[in-house]
Amino acid sequence: MKTTVRIFVLLLMLGSGMSAFSQAKKPTIMVVPSDLWCNQNGFMLGYDNQGTLVKVPDYKEALQNDAQLLLVISKINELMAERGFPLKNLESSLKSLANQDAEDALLTSKGGSTLAESPIDKLKKVAKADIIMQLTWTLNKTGPKTSVTFNLQGLDAYTDKQIAGASGTGQPSFSAELPVLLEEAVVSHLDNFNEQLQKHFDDMMENGREVALRIRVWDTFDGDLESEYDGEELRTLIENWVSDNTVQGRFSTSDATEQMMVLEQVRIPLYNDKGRALDTRNWADGLRKMLKSDYQIESKLMMKGLGQAQLVIGEK
Repeated sequence: MKTTVRIFVLLLMLGSGMSAFSQAKKPTIMVVPSDLWCNQNGFMLGYDNQGTLVKVPDYKEALQNDAQLLLVISKINELMAERGFPLKNLESSLKSLANQDAEDALLTSKGGSTLAESPIDKLKKVAKADIIMQLTWTLNKTGPKTSVTFNLQGLDAYTDKQIAGASGTGQPSFSAELPVLLEEAVVSHLDNFNEQLQKHFDDMMENGREVALRIRVWDTFDGDLESEYDGEELRTLIENWVSDNTVQGRFSTSDATEQMMVLEQVRIPLYNDKGRALDTRNWADGLRKMLKSDYQIESKLMMKGLGQAQLVIGEK
């Protein structure tokens, strides 16, 4: 009888642990073809970044003209969904972006200052994915048999740092169906890849999301970052606010002069005190509001991608 009770308790504890694990929050992912694949297949887009021509992947053109791409993304989405990872669909995100009437295509201050934003940065803002999953693949022919060589890269959508990777070549097969070949090649590597993704996301949950903050000063501002307010230099007040509003006060000031500051490895919480998702813009806007309410200092908040905020002090 005692043995039966012990087994029942053990099974109950094991079941609770498995339930807790299955309910653990997972990162949101968006699968995209890699820059290399897009370039090799002629799906690139040029845009003007403050006078410099920059080439980026043209996902819309690729999806509309390459049937295999849709099959590949659909298969990877399916495999990830089976493992409980929330997914953002690339095609749907592109449609949402098109419907926003080129939202934030050109940001301007009231004084006429501008900030360019790349098409990829805009897509990331719409998708709001934690991780971008880049995929490259090639088909190999050996007589009548075909195999697939693949490369998966998990990129933090906020920092573009690679946080997971997997690559390999599947066994040659007489099957010519790309999704089947891809699944056979990828599936043995996917669980390890997902463990890397989850480890990175768990670190973000515990230690905060890494972002960067740049402070600049308009030339119309009557003062600089060394100007004193209530006995403290402005840059010290900014650092104090950042320290109070990051996870365990974690950040580093990599550069600072009287006209600019660069704060890197800034760890912001994933959620605010109301349990709502917190992004870089909303977080940095808290600093803007503090400067205005406490010291009557106007400033303009501008973004570059998801993870880089720039606050320019002196006017909007």
